[in-house]
Amino acid sequence: MSIFKHLNSDEARTFRLHLFYSSIDGIASGALILNEFIFIKSLKGSNVQLAFLFQFSMVVFLFAMVANEIMRRYSNRTRFLRITGIVTRLPLVGFAFFPNVTGEAGLNPTYHLIFLTVFLLFHTSKIAVVPSINQYLKGNYRHEIFGKLFGYATTVNKICVMVSTFLVGLLLDWNPNTYKVFYPIVGILGVVSVFQLTKIKFIQKDEVISTPITHAVGNSFKRIFEILKYNTPFRHLELGFILYGFAWMSTHAVVTIFYKEALDLSYSSVAFYNNAFNLVAISLLPLFGKMIGNRDPRRFGILTFGALMLFIFFTGLTQYYPFYFEFLGLKLYYMLLIAVFFNGVFMGSMPILWGIGSSYFCKPHEAADYQSVHLFLTGFRALFAPIIGIKLYEWYGFSLTYGIGILLLIMAIILMVYSEKLFPKK
Repeated sequence: MSIFKHLNSDEARTFRLHLFYSSIDGIASGALILNEFIFIKSLKGSNVQLAFLFQFSMVVFLFAMVANEIMRRYSNRTRFLRITGIVTRLPLVGFAFFPNVTGEAGLNPTYHLIFLTVFLLFHTSKIAVVPSINQYLKGNYRHEIFGKLFGYATTVNKICVMVSTFLVGLLLDWNPNTYKVFYPIVGILGVVSVFQLTKIKFIQKDEVISTPITHAVGNSFKRIFEILKYNTPFRHLELGFILYGFAWMSTHAVVTIFYKEALDLSYSSVAFYNNAFNLVAISLLPLFGKMIGNRDPRRFGILTFGALMLFIFFTGLTQYYPFYFEFLGLKLYYMLLIAVFFNGVFMGSMPILWGIGSSYFCKPHEAADYQSVHLFLTGFRALFAPIIGIKLYEWYGFSLTYGIGILLLIMAIILMVYSEKLFPKK
């Protein structure tokens, strides 16, 4: 790859490991794309349980500050992350021992609770791994190429997600019990991906910490308020994320229900739509990686929030214009195909904005603190948004739920325009 010609030896080694990590993580993530659809279609979980399942993937970030303080005290970050990977991801192997699903019976509610518990544990690893990724990369990449390299690695990740999702969709249509095979594989790959990440040279600011962890956590929350108070551009970005986050989280699980109840899609059809937007995302990721390198993240946020707004809008229109054609056994709705394009734009830009947007407002040694603030606020909105979305759907239906999401995104876009104009990033 010609990109390696412009990298020094440390950057080239880091980039190779970053690509390897992204590849393995993409295969594992792709196998989980249909996770929520499996839960309601085959296992027959309830709508509220579905909201919890999605909520777990985000609400764990409430404890990001605690995890950050623990990691600051742990001298061997590599060992800490590897142990975390084993403890949180290996339990997925236990799905191999679940009973088979037959017909419309689903599984006993006890297995629903076990399913939710295992994935809560699985997602817990994020509060240690996600902030560490920023530190690993920020300390090894030059600022001017940070976004570009992150974009390339994310592109590789998306390609692996797409291939994995396609295969999983075929397997599930062939036999819905195949989740008992690929979930254990996901658990093993999840551990391997963490081991690959921790091979990157870690540059950490030396600190002598004598403060008890309970006081330190309190100080961490003080840092949250100080960062948000004194860094106005970053505060506005996070307010925009809160509005976007409520819109996305409140509609995400509802869209899954929409696929099942309103459109009666098969696993392969859902996999197709997911792969279609991933294909759009893959084609745009290198461009977006370059764009965020020389543009204010708030301007980038306008693109991201607008794309999600149009995805929700055209998904909702499918209920009123339910015209489709069939191809190779797939139900292809015209409005949903338009929605998929905008979801691809959203999915191509959001991983970059969400993953490294916060680091553009701080110095390298502050990256973990800023990302921890970002993750904590993600977890905070996850406490409410998914359940609110499900209840809005149960009380008022799909259209009002989607409409509220669109309104929140319009507010987020207006805030980004206002913020960039009056409070330029220094």
